[in-house]
Amino acid sequence: MPHWRKLGRVFDPSTVHDRPWLKEFAQAPSALICGDVVRVYFSCRPPADAAGQYVSHSAYVDLDRADLFKVRAVARAPILPLGETGTFDEFGVYPVSVIRQGDDVRAYYAGWTRCESVPFNTAIGCAVSRDGGETFQRLGPGPILPYTPDEPFVMSGPKIRRFGDAWYLFYIAGRSWKMHAGRAEPVYRIRMATSPDGLAWTKAGYDLIPPRIEPDEAQASPDVFYADGRYHMHFCYRYSTDYRSHERGYRIGYAWSDDLVTWTRDDSRAGIDVSDEGWDAQMISYPHVFEVDGRTYLAYLGNDVGRGGFGLAVLDGPMG
Repeated sequence: MPHWRKLGRVFDPSTVHDRPWLKEFAQAPSALICGDVVRVYFSCRPPADAAGQYVSHSAYVDLDRADLFKVRAVARAPILPLGETGTFDEFGVYPVSVIRQGDDVRAYYAGWTRCESVPFNTAIGCAVSRDGGETFQRLGPGPILPYTPDEPFVMSGPKIRRFGDAWYLFYIAGRSWKMHAGRAEPVYRIRMATSPDGLAWTKAGYDLIPPRIEPDEAQASPDVFYADGRYHMHFCYRYSTDYRSHERGYRIGYAWSDDLVTWTRDDSRAGIDVSDEGWDAQMISYPHVFEVDGRTYLAYLGNDVGRGGFGLAVLDGPMG
């Protein structure tokens, strides 16, 4: 059975003092190897405005490749400005997943817009960097994966991968909004789309992972990698209500597949759980797996869905 050995918290946004747009949160880590550094992209927020509303930006932190706990640099500005008035990403760029394509770097991200009856809606956009991943430019003002008749809202959580000649986008799609204690809470499930070029997508059109803890379980951050002869997915899940707590908050789940089509869920093999105390004792979420110099790491968020940053764990032994 796989075991992720926790190494500790790597980046805490509260330690950055000269970027007013990066006040708190370092959510949804996504790694890119850049020479002698590992660039980890994340999403963050400035303080709320006078009406109590937030926006989300995406940025990066460069970690020393030889010592991933040594911060070499933090982005001087968001990697992508917020969208124009009325666009799908006017109020937020979160979360983001990056991949190399030749000399370019592509970022797949969820764009946020505000709503009236529910807090927000999201769709998935794409941007390209031609300066090594420091700044990005949108492919256009609209999303590449919008909501559709069978996926009506909350298209988010993109995780981009390439296996063979095909591109795979694992994401979440909303299935309902639940009103609880005067608050609208989204329920969403993991889905997948495929593409020959990473731009024109064909949706699979079904939920990949069945719920386990309750029928309205919400799932997010489906990150897939190939090792030891099969595909492995780490994701996070939570209860649909009262999830801002230890008992009902996010945990990391696991599923495996031989063909990327049919998945078998087995959370007992996730290999990681909350700590007894500290920055990740309340919840853990948004897993991201990457390899550096022969070692496999899992980046993840701790309490309050990454308000205090992200940490790393290393894989001990094979996935099996």
